Amino acid sequence: MKILLVEDDLVIAEMLGESLAKWGFEAVIADDFDHILPLFIKEHPHLVLMDINLPSFDGFHWCRKIREVSNVPILFLSSRDTPLDMIMAMHMGGDDFIQKPFFMDVLLAKINALLRRTYSYVEVSASSIEHDGIVLSLKDGDVRSGELKAELTKTEFIILHMLMKHKGAIVTRQKIMRSLWEDESFVDDNTLTVNITRLRKKLAELGKDSFITTKKGQGYMVQ
Repeated sequence: MKILLVEDDLVIAEMLGESLAKWGFEAVIADDFDHILPLFIKEHPHLVLMDINLPSFDGFHWCRKIREVSNVPILFLSSRDTPLDMIMAMHMGGDDFIQKPFFMDVLLAKINALLRRTYSYVEVSASSIEHDGIVLSLKDGDVRSGELKAELTKTEFIILHMLMKHKGAIVTRQKIMRSLWEDESFVDDNTLTVNITRLRKKLAELGKDSFITTKKGQGYMVQ
């Protein structure tokens, strides 16, 4: 599946392009914002991610032009928080709308939903989660940093996945233990401490000895 990305913020465009590639999509990033329609016709994408604020002509203009030749699904991106943008996006022929900043998982869900409705597409999901150079494989259950790799036990994987999924927030010991119990792995307070220590040792071997922070009396955090 090919996705045309029309985003004039280079940092966001490259980040989205890399994420789309990880999810198995072919990402085409526009770099000439005066000739979006010719690029669309040339590439014939299955979906368009269209920023509203663009040089020369805005995303609404290009959506209207694309609609003259195609019914391809168009998902608008916007940094503005006015409801008018969402109304205009739908009125101009857009299929969905997401406001910046957004969670990549939410964007993936929207892309999957649009492709599924349009092409009877089989949904894909992210195969890894990444933060600060640490990549946790959701498929193989291992953790990497550059060329270095460490194997995780099932319990270590669940703990690290939970902390990375909630990065920037404190995850209490009770919440981690409840999650492990739900997975049929009984873990008491002492066992959790042992697993956290082992997990930290493996991360330290990857050069990330301070990846997990202890918040005394509260829990753990990945910042």
